[in-house]
Amino acid sequence: MEREELGFWLRLSLTPGVGNITARKLLAAFGLPGAIFHQSGTALRQVVSETLANNLRTEPAELAELLDTTWTWLQASGEGCAQRHITVLGDADYPASLLNIEDPPLMLYLLGAGKFIPNSTLATVNTTLTATNSIAHCFTGSLVNSMAVVGSRNPTPQGVANARQFSKALGQAGLTVISGLALGIDGAAHEGALDSLMPGEQRLATVAVVGTGLDRVYPKAHRDLAHRIAQNGLLISEYPLGTPPLSANFPKRNRILAGLAQGTLVIEAALKSGSLITARLTAEQGKDVFAIPGSIHSTQARGCHALIKQGAKLVESAQDVLEEMKITVAPAASADSIANETEATGPSDLFDADDRVMQALGFDPVGLDALQARCGLDTADLQAQLMTLELDNRVSRLPGGLFQRMARA
Repeated sequence: MEREELGFWLRLSLTPGVGNITARKLLAAFGLPGAIFHQSGTALRQVVSETLANNLRTEPAELAELLDTTWTWLQASGEGCAQRHITVLGDADYPASLLNIEDPPLMLYLLGAGKFIPNSTLATVNTTLTATNSIAHCFTGSLVNSMAVVGSRNPTPQGVANARQFSKALGQAGLTVISGLALGIDGAAHEGALDSLMPGEQRLATVAVVGTGLDRVYPKAHRDLAHRIAQNGLLISEYPLGTPPLSANFPKRNRILAGLAQGTLVIEAALKSGSLITARLTAEQGKDVFAIPGSIHSTQARGCHALIKQGAKLVESAQDVLEEMKITVAPAASADSIANETEATGPSDLFDADDRVMQALGFDPVGLDALQARCGLDTADLQAQLMTLELDNRVSRLPGGLFQRMARA
């Protein structure tokens, strides 16, 4: 994209009152943004209101600075940095799967090892890239083998472990894991996908769809994770550089996350979790929704249980997902290894039956007094046992003085 053309697209996105829907109407009527801004007020008023027509004929004050910043950002691509790219609505490399969602983004900013390529040229590109062992650096807009993995920002320790284990297993099967870089389940999903990479392996492990400009990382705690994703995956945003983490942006970005993926796996979610938005959008697009069940007493399981009641597929292992999606396991990963990676969520990984404390814990969070009543140990002995089990990662201490057993991978 040339600098002048980029300026027209940025101007369209910055014009007050012009959102994606209005922008698409203007593009349909006049063609590329450059043509829109050469129209007379009379012509513009045939498509939009007089107020919007006047706004379109006035250059936004912040345009020049944003254009300089964005152009400089693009020119840094490949100079010791991750690849940078912008694709716009109507481009051959614009993700085809996003054209089918209710509100396709006007522009997409890409940062990382991947870049969209037109489906029409995929065969040629694949042949070339295979010869150079760089197939990881390109993918189609439909992300043929992909899964969105989402969940609570405040998960249980077991939820974090499940997200990481499932994502690693899905990655080993050759799937790209898509999530939102948020705290909790999202971050664990990205981590698990990156864990699935073998030394020297070149593959698009994970995609992060973010709610800020790509020159910012939110949350700051995920700065290192974002840099790792840029090396072995891709970060995507519809927001201009400099966009801060506004709360309204995060639910909105979920439509892109759902649109790119073949299906959505919800690990843990409360009834009002944003993850349920992604699940709903996925179902509305005719794609599969998967959910991992949890304790009936856990608020973080209620969203998953609601999804299952509504028709989401209950899964206990990554193999369940692969079989439902009819995805053939990649040669490097056997079905047995994938099943073993996540079988901790099922009953086959129970702890020793003669372990009094572990038996007394059961599978739901429990307080110290109730646990003591179940196992019959005095307070000092029970606390010592719990401390040992915590250090061995067999038990997790939860807020409110509760304890819960951890499944083992």
